[in-house]
Amino acid sequence: MPAKTKTPKAATTKEYLEASEASSIEDAATSLRDKLLIRMFRRLGCRVSEVLHLEEKHIDYTMRQVKIEHEKMRIALFCPYCRADGNNTRLGKKATFCPTCGKTVKDAVSKATLERNLRKIPVDKDTLDLITLYIKKGGVTEMSGKRMLFNISRQRAWQIVKTCAERAGFFELTNPKNDKLHHVSPHKFRDSFAINAMKRKPTFDDARLLQEILGHANINTTMNYRKVKGAEVQEYYDSLTDGDDK
Repeated sequence: MPAKTKTPKAATTKEYLEASEASSIEDAATSLRDKLLIRMFRRLGCRVSEVLHLEEKHIDYTMRQVKIEHEKMRIALFCPYCRADGNNTRLGKKATFCPTCGKTVKDAVSKATLERNLRKIPVDKDTLDLITLYIKKGGVTEMSGKRMLFNISRQRAWQIVKTCAERAGFFELTNPKNDKLHHVSPHKFRDSFAINAMKRKPTFDDARLLQEILGHANINTTMNYRKVKGAEVQEYYDSLTDGDDK
């Protein structure tokens, strides 16, 4: 018998998911794969692309880590006139002259380079146990010589999250910047992870550690996750004005 759809909670007024609410969405999953997928989103704070590219080799059981591999194309600028040690001198983005030959550079030579980075995210024992069970039951898929944890598309991941969220009673969340309503998506778990982390550990040093987990290049991006709900703002305001007229 198909699971009954719950009556919507006050989800249309929510701006983000509390940790317990994200957990209830995971509990609404009807397969081990879907449960693990949501668990990875909500416990690691990963982007959907990062989770879908995970291979079995990226799970380090000894160090209790999940390794996220990144490949990014970067454009480097070089002097078109001189050569230093057999290579053109690399220039800064705003350089107007070459520090080696001293010539004014009007048209720098641009070259695309591929950078590979590795980010290591700590993972809890319960999640590692769930990964182990998933692999034991044949969840891994062989693809082009790689043992992928999830053989699904980005669109399918979104559909799984939306379905489980609705099954748990969370149909839409409010964007606090424009009050528009959006379905619960994989990225909402990343938001939830970061926001709840900042609420529990609000110092700058804590934010630096969270920055490493989330993979933000700029600490300001991480600090932006110190969001507050409308009810928190109202409660704060009331505490400021309480007793003014007595």
